[in-house]
Amino acid sequence: MPKQQILDAIKENDTIILHRHVRPDADALGSQCGLKEMISTTFPEKNVFVVGEEDPALTFLAEMDDIADDMFTDALVIVCDTANTGRISDVRYKLGKQIIKIDHHPNVDPYGDIMWVDTTASSTSEMIYELLLFGQGEWKLSEYGAKLIYGGIVGDTGRFLFPSTNNKTFRYAADLIEYPFDRQALYDGLYNVEVKIARLRGYILQNFTLTKSGVSKIVLSKEVLEQFDVLPLETGKLVGTLGEVKGIKAWIFFVEEEDVIRVRLRSKGPVINELAQKYNGGGHPLASGASVSSWEEADRFMEDLEALCAAYKG
Repeated sequence: MPKQQILDAIKENDTIILHRHVRPDADALGSQCGLKEMISTTFPEKNVFVVGEEDPALTFLAEMDDIADDMFTDALVIVCDTANTGRISDVRYKLGKQIIKIDHHPNVDPYGDIMWVDTTASSTSEMIYELLLFGQGEWKLSEYGAKLIYGGIVGDTGRFLFPSTNNKTFRYAADLIEYPFDRQALYDGLYNVEVKIARLRGYILQNFTLTKSGVSKIVLSKEVLEQFDVLPLETGKLVGTLGEVKGIKAWIFFVEEEDVIRVRLRSKGPVINELAQKYNGGGHPLASGASVSSWEEADRFMEDLEALCAAYKG
């Protein structure tokens, strides 16, 4: 059973390094750093580190450790919330002696010596709490760890609004709020935005297009981002902006970066993750990401999404 194998591997190793995907969201950090707290609280003598690039908007949740390459030599590496190796933040994960994958995305890229993939879970953070429960009281969680895991669940369920939310999700959330962390401060950190982001949200609502097949598109070019003084990385909080608009089956954000056009894709029904895989991406059936190298390729992506939504009968 993967859960038992994972707990055994953690017990057997003195140095454990935790990774997650690039461009982290609340679930990536919640699962990665929540697991660190769980391990460190249970086994304070172990050396536990979290690595990867940082998103300034999420450093209120956790900050990464700066460690040397040689720390990986005899380390257990655990990768959270990352479907494929190409999206693992910090390629040094390959230097570890053993790799574990914990994830709730479709297992399109099976990697690691131990894999625990549960696509029925609302989030990888939910899986980390389940791992704690599987430890049957031997494993411990701090107040800070509970905050991280709860934040990850909240983030990946859209505050419990997404279809992935189930009765287990609510049970786990009810358990976690028994810990006395400040939920209001957590929500403020996750959802409050700067004025410039709010103004860009207004631009999105005024400029999105909607086709007959139910596809909505917004283009955030370099010029638009410069106009609002917003970095591409900061657009993550805006992807849900069109989710409440009637008539939209799926919506797509094209965010222009220096050397690539980042694609953020969401759906209210049509399954989009296979389409995202076609364009160097992947994700969930209703929430995915990808990247294209030119606006011509972006047009082809849009055509494919149009065909997908036109064929959808839900």
